[in-house]
Amino acid sequence: MADALIEERAALMGIDMSQIDLDSVQLPPGEDFGIISDDDDLYREDTLELDTGLGNIIIVDNLPVVPREKFDKLEGVVRKIYSQIGVIKDDGLWMPVDPDTQKTLGYCFIEYNTAQEAELAKEKTNGYKLDRSHIFAVSMFEDFDRFMRVPDEWAPPETKPYTPGENLQQWLTDEKARDQFVIRAGSDTEVLWNDARQLKPEPVHRRAFWTESFVQWSPLGTYLATVHRQGSAVWGGASTFNRLMRYAHPQVKLIDFSPGEKYLVTYSSHEPSNPRDPQRVVINIFDVRTGKIMRDFKGSADDFAVGGTGAVTGVSWPVFRWGGGRDDKYFARIGKSVVSVYETETFSLIDKKSLKVENVMDFNWSPTDPILALYVPELGGGNQPARVSLVQIPSKEELRQKNLFSVSDCKMYWQSNGDYLAVKVDRYTKTKKSTYTGFELFRIKERDIPIEVLELENKNDKIIAFAWEPKGHRFAVIHGDGPRPDVSFYSMRSGNNTGRVSKLTTLKGKQANFLFWSPAGRYIILAGLKNFNGQLEFYNVDELETMATAEHFMATDIEWDPTGRYVATAVTSVHEMENGFNIWSFNGKLLYRILKDHFFQFLWRPRPPSLLSPEKEEEIAKNLKKYSKKYEAEDQDVSMLLSEQDREKRKMLKDEWEKWVSRWKQMQEEEKLERQNLRDGEASDEEEEYEAKEVEVEELLDVSEEVLSFDYEE
Repeated sequence: MADALIEERAALMGIDMSQIDLDSVQLPPGEDFGIISDDDDLYREDTLELDTGLGNIIIVDNLPVVPREKFDKLEGVVRKIYSQIGVIKDDGLWMPVDPDTQKTLGYCFIEYNTAQEAELAKEKTNGYKLDRSHIFAVSMFEDFDRFMRVPDEWAPPETKPYTPGENLQQWLTDEKARDQFVIRAGSDTEVLWNDARQLKPEPVHRRAFWTESFVQWSPLGTYLATVHRQGSAVWGGASTFNRLMRYAHPQVKLIDFSPGEKYLVTYSSHEPSNPRDPQRVVINIFDVRTGKIMRDFKGSADDFAVGGTGAVTGVSWPVFRWGGGRDDKYFARIGKSVVSVYETETFSLIDKKSLKVENVMDFNWSPTDPILALYVPELGGGNQPARVSLVQIPSKEELRQKNLFSVSDCKMYWQSNGDYLAVKVDRYTKTKKSTYTGFELFRIKERDIPIEVLELENKNDKIIAFAWEPKGHRFAVIHGDGPRPDVSFYSMRSGNNTGRVSKLTTLKGKQANFLFWSPAGRYIILAGLKNFNGQLEFYNVDELETMATAEHFMATDIEWDPTGRYVATAVTSVHEMENGFNIWSFNGKLLYRILKDHFFQFLWRPRPPSLLSPEKEEEIAKNLKKYSKKYEAEDQDVSMLLSEQDREKRKMLKDEWEKWVSRWKQMQEEEKLERQNLRDGEASDEEEEYEAKEVEVEELLDVSEEVLSFDYEE
């Protein structure tokens, strides 16, 4: 049908379609060549909404109804409120009046110069409390038609019969206790089992053009999220990976799940029509299960930049950080001298106001508790020291504060259980010509939250990397200024467990600039990426010994599986050669290697927390030999199977070789007569039957002339 219309239009315009090379036609960015995307069916209704050119007008409802004599006063109040947000056009505020009563109708229209100002006005004043009886309800004028389509009479929603869905945790019941991972290479996205016993991955699901940019697992591994032009989608199930829900957000660029998977945050930025206007940012928070937008945030890029200042490059992701453990009760963002903390029951600010912290630069949530760690730099040219504060939410009570002097930079690192907080502080020397680094270590779970100061033996060493042991009490630091830095390990417990930090060991001269702890603790990979070209050292921190050293040349990414049994190293498409991934055992044995052209992503599927109690886990650890007998027998069976497969493979190769030799012998026999003719009748092919003769050859090496004189006696 479409082809016929194109040909008909071309004929009317006098264009010969046979002379046009359609492959050379370049359509504008965003054009889809008429190919409907996987999600176009859902968003088609949204895309039919036309731009009416009225995007700069808002409707403010729930205004007081006043007579003519109070009209000017009410208009002045409304104009004062909305003029602070943007420039209202001349005659841009219209407050309708009932012709019969000569009273206002309780709403007004406000026209701004730009649509961005109108959107910001809606964002800032929707829910604004003018007085006890009047709380503003602000809408965009362009939404008016949609509101008018709402039927006057309520009709109960259609009740659909219950159909049980797939078990979204089915993958956790794998009999072989394997883990899954997802990869993206070229246009394909694949989910695979890591079958380390068979030394290869086993396919689960594969799809071409599954996403338009990247994929992302949810924090507990329940969902796989994909990103499209019209929004995001989540997928799950035993093996088919059906689409479970879609979230409309045009031009979405980034997504983020809440820790408990209840909410999905989506982000997009949009170029303004006027180059002088700031770039616009839209952030939506969806309920993952229902797909409903719980709250949206709109504004300029400056509004969402770190500290509320800077251009687009200043926007850090995630803009909203989730706290309070996996209950998903709180989320927060940083602004100009404020930290805005929201609760998810109403998706509004706690106590209806932000936490005021003058010049706040950074904050981090405890991974397990509703506690905020805030960092404030020095003020007043050093007269007011920098400080780190711990604030309890929702009470906003300050639990602990530490003043810091001569600070040039500060970074905060929480331990995964929320037991400890390490604050890395870079301080100026007295001359202010250089800096040195120390650590302030907070013991969060102890009474009054004691703080311990740690400085390296050479405090002028540059800190290259820092990492806590997951669920443990140890941490590792890479430090030094040379091409081969040192790696030191510390414990928050001393030998007699008196609660003092103690150094365990220092490894000298390592080719390492990244630290990767196993999720189960105990083991760590000292990795040399980028300039070190993929050097790997598998280290046992319990025994303080190296288990293995290896190399994955040009490796760009390293990721442990959620159990800490295996680790993946990958070379992504930032390098043009050797793209693919390697799977290693925890102690550094290379199990298998997969090469993939145009390799983009490798992500292990996360696991939810264990349902076992700490006592049960401890009991299993004590009786591990009893539990491991079953798996040792299975490993033996697999080993025998692999050996048998190897024998079969070797036998097959031997048979192929013998067939090849037999075929060439037959050809040799068939060509014997021809070879004899080429040898002038010599019959034999065997070298030993030829007679070797010695031939003497005379060779003139040199010729020289010499004149001799003879004396004759007279």
